[in-house]
Amino acid sequence: MTNTKILTSKVKISNGDLQIDAYLAQPADERTFPAVIVIQEIFGVNSHIRDVTERLAKEGYIAIAPAIFQRLAPGFETGYTPDDIQIGFQYAQQTKADEILSDIQATIDYLKTLPNLKADAIASIGFCFGGHIVYLAATLPEIKAAASFYGGGIATYTPGGGAPTITRTSDIKGTIYAFFGTQDDLIPLEQTQEIEAELKKHHIPHRVFRYKTGHGFFCDERSSFSPEAANDAWKKVLELFQSHLQTT
Repeated sequence: MTNTKILTSKVKISNGDLQIDAYLAQPADERTFPAVIVIQEIFGVNSHIRDVTERLAKEGYIAIAPAIFQRLAPGFETGYTPDDIQIGFQYAQQTKADEILSDIQATIDYLKTLPNLKADAIASIGFCFGGHIVYLAATLPEIKAAASFYGGGIATYTPGGGAPTITRTSDIKGTIYAFFGTQDDLIPLEQTQEIEAELKKHHIPHRVFRYKTGHGFFCDERSSFSPEAANDAWKKVLELFQSHLQTT
């Protein structure tokens, strides 16, 4: 379904009194399609995240990217300078796991209102901070498949405090693929091994992929971009979603 004609729009997701900005991309025809929730890096729903959302739509998915920092900085998006990284990191530090999970559940509920959603076919993908959040969100029952890219801190903390996110591994409901760079200064190899061991321990369907790259290797707007690793990882993501969301 590559290069399917798509429609894009900015939408609002209601979560109680909170209105969450989101970027929606979907195939233009009237059939039903699976959905993928795209979770941002610390840089907001910026051009890279919108591009990933559109790429998924062209593959035959309803793709939506909610603003994870809506509670802290509505409309925030930025680039990749040291100053951008600093402010994005500050926002990420202020988030709370229960609030983020609530916002993602609200996103799932929004998707269920769309007439072109294929029932019971929702996945998630996230990068950097979003890779961590995807690991968290994989515990939600509606998430059938999850792709976590270089999610930092999974083994050491959870947003807002409390036991590290890795301790929730046994609650993961679907299949999860995790992608890491072996030269990532932010995620030591020991942590990726700990994550893999925990997934095996709890018999969670999973695969862990490691590439000889640094952090952010999937983003073509960053100096750490690795075309070879990104292309291989994208193929594996599509295989994951096609096998678990039953696209046609």
